[in-house]
This record gives sequence, structure tokens and C-alpha cells, in this order.
Amino acid sequence: MRVEIEKGTAHGRVRIPPSKSAAHRLLLGAALAKGRSLLHGMAFSEDILATIDCICALGAKVLIDGDTVTVEGIGGKRIEREGLPLLPCRESGSTLRFLIPLAMLSGGGVFGGTERLVARGVGIYENLFDFADFTKEKNQITVRGSLKAGYYRVSGDVSSQFITGLLLALPMLDEDSMVEILPPFESRGYVDLTVAILQRFGVEIEKKGEFCFFVRGEVGYSPVEAEVEGDWSQAAFFYGLNVLGGEVEVDGLDAESVQGDRVCLEIYEKMRRGNLSADLSDCPDLAPVLFATACMGKGARFTGTRRLSIKESDRARVMAEELRKFGAEITVRENEVEVAPAELHMPREILSGHNDHRVVMALSVLATRFGAVIDGAEAIAKSYPSFFADMRNLGLKIREL
Repeated sequence: MRVEIEKGTAHGRVRIPPSKSAAHRLLLGAALAKGRSLLHGMAFSEDILATIDCICALGAKVLIDGDTVTVEGIGGKRIEREGLPLLPCRESGSTLRFLIPLAMLSGGGVFGGTERLVARGVGIYENLFDFADFTKEKNQITVRGSLKAGYYRVSGDVSSQFITGLLLALPMLDEDSMVEILPPFESRGYVDLTVAILQRFGVEIEKKGEFCFFVRGEVGYSPVEAEVEGDWSQAAFFYGLNVLGGEVEVDGLDAESVQGDRVCLEIYEKMRRGNLSADLSDCPDLAPVLFATACMGKGARFTGTRRLSIKESDRARVMAEELRKFGAEITVRENEVEVAPAELHMPREILSGHNDHRVVMALSVLATRFGAVIDGAEAIAKSYPSFFADMRNLGLKIREL
């Protein structure tokens, strides 16, 4: 899908969709619970639909009624079946990485996905679970093996999703476990979110010092009734519109949320004051929109960007490529992105979304200042299908070509 965004200024109110990060974790906790959970305020992006498909494949029963999802959990029961379950992860890295340890509670699974998803890899699990067999093909990863309780050491600078996957699964085992994070511990906020949500299900996880988590075995999950909180990573796009001159009020957020992306408010405030320096190690999903908005400022230096290469696209590289079409001056290094002050203009070329939802949305924010055409805009369906509709409701003119 190709969209044209006209130059304009955003005005009005927007209600932010529910947090994809929280929704994944609530769905998986509900699937593991013994009993029926009610999850309210759910939105059905491609990634969330992937997780729903996968928990159904593992044996949970799911009923969708409007924005409420009822989940009848499997309660830790091993589902008897011939062969391994097929788990369709689509292009959701969260779904894949969260589900591998869960599937290993019952011997493993066959994880289907796009070629890009498979290429992003699960090497951390291959090293952690050296007792299991991992077979990678073009569009799927097959895992055979049963998860064991024990002491796990996980690198903290690759992806917090591997840590979350372990924390989700280990409470279902008969014995206690310990998870040690090898510093630097990046994206800590996502792990804090995991622990907070699992504790709502009655899971016993205790932090031991700065880098260790004790996980009580045999406790399992109790069903819950919960509301999915608003998504701070999506709110960052609308706060970005305000940095560019808009007047948008954002509803649906928890000001006390443990979501790490809540830091966007602090970063934008620093951006308004002048030359910005920010470490994105704990909030990598903010990177695309911060790069885009920084192009209109007095210069910015972002560190902690190394892991952007293993997202839906190589985000630092592709954002630099697209923002240069506006005339931006951007330097990408191994773990740093520098944005220099520059005179921007309407792009003379069509922008590419690189099949990355956050790239499309970030480019859309900057496009409101100059006008632009973005190809591959359908990528927003991965996390925020109503993004362009919400932009239009703020008075912005966007049309499909």
C-alpha cells in the first residue's frame, strides 16, 4: 500500500491503543493459567493475532467478543498429540521468542514465520538449551526438547524477549529456577513489565540483587481479569507530532506504567531544549521516531543503538537512508546514531517503509511537515492498524494511492 501524506499540523485528541507488550504477556499468562481469564481492552494487530493463534495451537481456548478476550487456560497440562504443534508466529519476534520455552514445556514445537523473522534468529536459546535440538529452515524453526528447571545465565544486551520467555515458562516446572542477567542489562523496562504482569497471575518471582531473578516452581498461574494498559511506544509518535508543532492530547496511558518507553516524554523535553544526547538501550522501539523528530532540531546523539539491526528491519540504517531523502544529515555507527542540524525539504523520491511498522509511522510523523509518499505503508498492521485513521482524526490529510 502506498500513501500520500500532505503537509499539515495535527490538532485534537487521540486514544492510544492498548500496549502490545502487555497484551502478549497477558495472553500467554492466561493460556498457562488453570481456569478462565478475561482480558479487556485488547486490540488485534498482526502480532497479537499471531500470539492468539499460537496459544490456541498449544491447547488454550480463546473467545473474542469486541475488545474482550476470554481465555480458557491449559493449566500446565501436557497436550497429547501426534508430532509437534505448528505455531504460526507470522512476523512477530515477540511471539517466537516468548513461545519457544512455553512450547518446550510439552516437548517443543514447529515455529512458522517469515524469512526475515527466522533470519533474526534464536541463538540465545540454542546456547541456553544445549540439551534441545534446533533446526532452522527458510520459513520455520523446529525445536525438540523439554524445558528443565535450573540456573540460567542470559546475556542482557541482545533482546529482553529471551529473558521474558524464560520467566514465563519456568514457573510451570516442578522445581525452582534462577535467571541471571549478564550485564549490560538493556531493555530492563520490558523485563520489569513481565514480572509485574506475572505477579498478577500469582507467579512468584523475586529479584535477587540487580541482575538475578528467583522463580518459584510448582506455583503455576491463576486466572485473572485485567485491562490492557495503553501503549507508550505508540504514544511516542503523537508526542512527536507535538514536537513538530502539533497540539495533540493523548489519552489512555498509565502515568505510573513500568513500560520503559514512557521515557519518551523526558527525551522530547530535552530535544526541545536543544542539542540532545540520549541512551536508547532501554527503549530501542523509540529510535525511529526519535531519529525523525531530531532531524528538525539542533542536533542529537543517540547511543545504545546496536540492537536496532535485529528488529523488523535494520532500523538505524534504513531510517538514515529514508531521512536523507528529506535532506537530513545522519551518521550511523556500530552503537551510535548522530543527527546533525540540516535544512530539510520535501522528499524528491518515494519513501520506503522497509516492511517495518515503526519505520512507516516514524516517517509519517516527519512527512506532516513537508508532505511525502510512503510505499509499503501496510506494515502498520503489525502493531497499529488504525494509525492512519487516528492521524486523519487529528486533521491530517492522508490518502491511499
